[in-house]
Amino acid sequence: MPNFDKLQKALGYNFKDLALLKLALTHRSYSRQNNERMEFVGDGVLDYAIAISLYNRYPHFDEGDLSKVRSSLVNQETLAEIATKLGLGEYLSLGKGEEKCGGRYRPSILADCLEAVFAAITFDSSHIQAIKIIEELFDEYLENAENLISKDYKSILQELLQSRKLCLPVYTLRQTDGLAHRMVFHIDCVITDLQLKVTAQGRNKKEASQVAAEKALALLRSS
Repeated sequence: MPNFDKLQKALGYNFKDLALLKLALTHRSYSRQNNERMEFVGDGVLDYAIAISLYNRYPHFDEGDLSKVRSSLVNQETLAEIATKLGLGEYLSLGKGEEKCGGRYRPSILADCLEAVFAAITFDSSHIQAIKIIEELFDEYLENAENLISKDYKSILQELLQSRKLCLPVYTLRQTDGLAHRMVFHIDCVITDLQLKVTAQGRNKKEASQVAAEKALALLRSS
């Protein structure tokens, strides 16, 4: 059994049955006994946790706002980002093929495994405990939920470019730096047709992308 002490500390939860955590981190390429069924449960627990948290934190959000923000938070990109901060990749059990192909760092695998971990916490303790852990891991994203409603600069930029019949912007992660729990993400926003490139940073890729889009909009509107 691997030593999961560091991961448990990062999660803020100590398992009574470490076999559940090991199974949650076992990809189907490694064994027939894998995390696919746990991923199914974890996905449901995650949806519920984020829905409840948004409902309680933002009483002024209508149903459309709640749905929009939840879909912006509960996706592969966000999950993989959190999994990377936790260092989840180093604990995965992968088949030789996936290992050689960089599966340990593949966003889809990291996202699925994190959902399975949420299921493992549910089985080891309760869904209440899992919700608590999820809210802590998603806290900075939940705190910025207002921005996803009122200032969706990426959508505004896309609509502006489409109206001018120009190519859509491409967002690329340039680098990350800082401590694991205070990482800074640097994003490039490139609009090829205009030979325009701006760089921005944020506490996660979504925030950095929004700032980059805002900068690009300001340049377009001033030209």
